[in-house]
Amino acid sequence: MRSAIIIFASISLLACTNSGVDPSSAGHTPRQERKAARIAAAQPAGPAQDCVDLNQIRSTEVLSDQVIDFHLRNGRVLRNTLPYACPNLGFEEGFSYNTSLSRLCSVDVITVLERAGGLRRGASCGLGKFQPVTFPDEE
Repeated sequence: MRSAIIIFASISLLACTNSGVDPSSAGHTPRQERKAARIAAAQPAGPAQDCVDLNQIRSTEVLSDQVIDFHLRNGRVLRNTLPYACPNLGFEEGFSYNTSLSRLCSVDVITVLERAGGLRRGASCGLGKFQPVTFPDEE
């Protein structure tokens, strides 16, 4: 059985500095605030599904230790809210998975990719269902 490994990692060229950070944000960077706003803004747009075809995934956006948005080629977004927080997922913003199928499903496990000292495997966590979402502010 052939096994495929796909890696989705967000590479950020954004420098983290304290300039421009509102002191009332309790240490949250503008990037963290944007992610929190994106989590809150999503509205369900139909029933959740168990799987997504790999060839339909254009990109992923890790929003927290528990929330990943899968951006599809057709413009739709499927939100996966993991049943439990996955340590360092939100910080590292990258993960891998191993599947022998042509789709990623709610029974699959992702592994956080940690960048410290090179790329290494971090925590492994189960996925949730894929919930179609829309963002009213973007329509």
